[in-house]
Amino acid sequence: MAEISAEMVKELRAKTGAGIMDCKAALKETDGDLEKAVDFLRKKGLATAKKKSGREASEGRVEAYIHMGGKIGVLVEVGCETDFVAKNDDFIEFCRNIAMHIAAAAPMGLSSEDIPADVIAREKDVYRGQLLEEGKPENMVDKIVEGKISKFFKESCLLSQPYIKEPKLTVQDVVNETVGKIGENIVIKRFSRFQIGA
Repeated sequence: MAEISAEMVKELRAKTGAGIMDCKAALKETDGDLEKAVDFLRKKGLATAKKKSGREASEGRVEAYIHMGGKIGVLVEVGCETDFVAKNDDFIEFCRNIAMHIAAAAPMGLSSEDIPADVIAREKDVYRGQLLEEGKPENMVDKIVEGKISKFFKESCLLSQPYIKEPKLTVQDVVNETVGKIGENIVIKRFSRFQIGA
């Protein structure tokens, strides 16, 4: 068993933002391996998020973000369970980062359910036309189109987009990690993105 030093705990805490006792437990569990401890804490955050996902998120805040000298603006509503957490610095920073992500990544909706049916139908028609033009066999076209639509959703839906500050994670992963860190259910409820000339 590796000796868990205060420096190791401090480093893990700096990387993950998790509590001291959680960091110590994660390092003990992974025999002092820092990378495995990060993954351990991420999995724990996911488990915590699943447990808390059914709880009411009736408090929260509306965060605004203005970018490029007033050319792009975002309003996002993020819910949490208590007024105490709504005023918490970690929660406020999370809300700001999500607003900044929305400004940069321009999602069309929170999830695939928010994408209008006519937009999905138009995308399918475009993909189908491209594939037939390329000479793909008719019997394979529908399967390829479904794969392309799945990719379209990942790129267009906020929760499945790669997070701009850490592209290995999706926005949903960041929500889950924040739930694990804060200890309350967090829900991105809605957003509006405004852009001059768009």
